[in-house]
Amino acid sequence: MTRLIFLGPPGAGKGTQAKALADHWQIPHISTGDILRQALKEQTPLGIKAQSYMDKGELVPDHLVQAMVEERLKQPDTEPGWILDGFPRTVQQASFLEGLLQKLEQRGERVVNLDVPDDIVVGRLLERGRKDDNEDVIRRRLEVYRSETAPLIDYYSSKQQLLIVNGNQSLEEVTIELTKAIA
Repeated sequence: MTRLIFLGPPGAGKGTQAKALADHWQIPHISTGDILRQALKEQTPLGIKAQSYMDKGELVPDHLVQAMVEERLKQPDTEPGWILDGFPRTVQQASFLEGLLQKLEQRGERVVNLDVPDDIVVGRLLERGRKDDNEDVIRRRLEVYRSETAPLIDYYSSKQQLLIVNGNQSLEEVTIELTKAIA
């Protein structure tokens, strides 16, 4: 049973690697961005609540994101395993997830941190060419990541659940290293 949580800065390759491994193991790749988009599209009760925050340009609050993750992890396709990408983002969310997985009897998760130097991340994100990706914005997102999400590295490390993988390699090399680390 494979249950993985992917950590790493924006542009580290989490989504790409999570999708490749999920396809290989035939388990769901659960991205909080995808969950949110799906809930909005289907106009679920949680999606409608989230939309009201997004319409005001606000972040969707933790309790709504957590409820969406809980709803998704209760679906039958998650029984053989899953890969979480984009959640948790804070120690508070990690604590919530720990309790949820205990309640759902889905323990045994491992956490993969894709470690990539900031300058490499900036270069990768600039290459994507998104209109909101300029160097100042990217560096600000990295600061936010380091201050809010990086404490998760210590949190999971103290629980002996953390695997660190060098994300500053070719796509194929990262996949190989990930597969070896997880096996």
